[in-house]
Amino acid sequence: MSNTAACKACSFYEDHIVNAGASAEDAGLCRFNPPVSQPDANARGLWPVVAANDWCGQFDEEGAAA
Repeated sequence: MSNTAACKACSFYEDHIVNAGASAEDAGLCRFNPPVSQPDANARGLWPVVAANDWCGQFDEEGAAA
């Protein structure tokens, strides 16, 4: 897979922000599917954390014409 079709270039990728408001180096959230696996009934669902150079079959180039 080429580097251009990586998560960091996907329209569903969002930089991962850690507690101090800083961006987690080389990590992001995949926003393609809804959040998953609530730890308990009162907890929020979790977005999958992916590496910027990961890829999947749902890749949609950021900024591509609809």
